[in-house]
Amino acid sequence: MSRADGQDVRIPILYEDNHLLGIVKPVNVPTQEDASGDADLVSLLKEDIKIRYNKPGNVFVGLVHRLDRPVGGAMVFAKTSKAASRLSETVRSRKFHKVYAAVVHGRLPAPAGSLKDFLLKDAKTNTVSVVKPGTSGAKEALLDYEVIAEADRYSLVKVELHTGRSHQIRVQMSHAGCPLYGDQKYGKGVNKPGQQIALWSVIVGVPHPVTKEEIVLASLPPAEHPWNLWPEATLNALTDKKS
Repeated sequence: MSRADGQDVRIPILYEDNHLLGIVKPVNVPTQEDASGDADLVSLLKEDIKIRYNKPGNVFVGLVHRLDRPVGGAMVFAKTSKAASRLSETVRSRKFHKVYAAVVHGRLPAPAGSLKDFLLKDAKTNTVSVVKPGTSGAKEALLDYEVIAEADRYSLVKVELHTGRSHQIRVQMSHAGCPLYGDQKYGKGVNKPGQQIALWSVIVGVPHPVTKEEIVLASLPPAEHPWNLWPEATLNALTDKKS
């Protein structure tokens, strides 16, 4: 339990040793400090470690990957600068395994497949769009998807990212004709204000920065709408490597 701005924010711990900290990010908490001034995850974790271990002075928490503010789920942080450097290299070399769950409107073109697009970010509006290959500033975005189940005009999709572009899953799914449930930015026409975006980090896998052992963190989305359109056994398939 971490306290900030007079509010308690529960941050479940999935894994911890002297080098790594794996947690479940709460929804609507910014990963790092932003213009909103709201309590951010890095600051909350620093405060939590300081209190739990009674540490004087500054506490190191290294951010090596991000989740959009409305997105929750598994994340891993570095507890030393050496671990942060090695994890960052893991991200750059694409050895950082990231799997997400999403609820999207409609049906994707196939039960399983890959999406490849070129994305361009507009920093002024904080929006990303799909553009033609060769567009100045555009970056290649790759993902694989698998439709786990369908219900009530929605699809439950498992997504494996091969690149880590800003808003990548949200933009690519919308471009494919299946915007995410609750996404006001890339699915405004089919979503209602106030809906929580249905995107969750279900698996993060990294080689341990010291032992090189594969560390796999798993987190299932909450049993709330629209996730609860499917039984628990179906949601469990999201973290099944065989699915």
